[in-house]
Amino acid sequence: MSSSQTSGFKLHRAWIVAAITFVTLIAAAAFRSTTSIMFEPLEHEFGWTRSLTSNAVAVNLVVYGLTAPFAATLMERFTVRRVAVSALALVALGTGLTVFMTQGWQLILYWGVFVGLGTGCLALVFGSLVANRWFTKRRGLVTGIFSAAYATGQLIFLPMLSNVVMTSGWRFSSLTVAAFATAIIPLFFIGFKNSPAEANTEPYGGISNEPAGKAAPRTARATIGVLFESLRKPAFWILAGTFFVCGWTTNGLIGAHFIPAAHDHGMPMGTAAGLLALVGIFDFVGTILSGWLTDRVNPVYLLLFYYGLRGLALFTVPFVLGPTVELPLMFFVVFYGLDWIATVPPTIELCRKHFGINQSPTVYGWVFASHMVGAAIAAAFAGAIRDTQGSYFIAWITAAVLCLVAAVSVLALKRIKPDLAINN
Repeated sequence: MSSSQTSGFKLHRAWIVAAITFVTLIAAAAFRSTTSIMFEPLEHEFGWTRSLTSNAVAVNLVVYGLTAPFAATLMERFTVRRVAVSALALVALGTGLTVFMTQGWQLILYWGVFVGLGTGCLALVFGSLVANRWFTKRRGLVTGIFSAAYATGQLIFLPMLSNVVMTSGWRFSSLTVAAFATAIIPLFFIGFKNSPAEANTEPYGGISNEPAGKAAPRTARATIGVLFESLRKPAFWILAGTFFVCGWTTNGLIGAHFIPAAHDHGMPMGTAAGLLALVGIFDFVGTILSGWLTDRVNPVYLLLFYYGLRGLALFTVPFVLGPTVELPLMFFVVFYGLDWIATVPPTIELCRKHFGINQSPTVYGWVFASHMVGAAIAAAFAGAIRDTQGSYFIAWITAAVLCLVAAVSVLALKRIKPDLAINN
């Protein structure tokens, strides 16, 4: 054990790296959450439909999700620092260019592709890799903290940027995001290290005796190979399928459409943005708690609980939305916040359990890609439902049913033992 661990007054390098990772994940969440408060301003200025703006979000989500598994490979090959800095620069470019756009395809290119690529490299796969490298003790808790960074991004930026949009316009809001992305870059040169070995120390908690599994892929071909190998295992299908539903019911539906849906019921946009930020506050608490529980409770039972109660909560949405914030709506906001991405720590733990510590970031990258594909389909689906039906009712009920299916499906993991061949 390193001297930094044995000296109680000295902060282990792992916590500095974790802090920078946390701030970066906050930033990535902020960049992506901004789109929901820009729907109506963009539609009013350019005459775009809800389907068009929703499709831009859908492209962002797909690119974001499909970039994640390759991000792990890029970080293994080119170092975490280089990839993270490049990703932040790409986000700054994409958001900065949006102020000059005049056509719908430009929104799809700048916010959908550029920001999608950048934030995809800074997704929770990045957090999973850092947690695996730097922590053998408190890993579940750290994973929960990283997962909660998304909530913190919403908490900090949604109310602020919503006010900026209403007072100064959406262009100034985009420039604010670009400036913040640029401001994060120096942190990676000041205190970030790619691995404990680079910092001449050990992971927090000492050297792990966990099975490492196969070597982490270092090429795009190897990353795709991990996918095809994983497709032969039932555990992957269950994890990917349930996480597809998680993405559908968080980023895709609530994240993209809660504010405009609440506005449909007569609620001011600023009030709706504040409620979504409140979801973020409780998500911060719930996800960290989920990380703590993942170190102590069978993650299968945690997922059963999370998906089941989420489905029941979604059934209530059409009936609790209104022009003012009433007690039933507050109950929904608090619960949904606690449950939002509490699914992440147990899902990452199950990936580690079934696929080994080395390959689990890449496997989780593909599982996360499924999450974002689900989010993209949900964003486009909900936008189309709104345009054709005039309300989001069908979108809410569909999401609720999918959650209940996911809750039942996750129980199958109890009958699947880890394939020891992948851990040797």
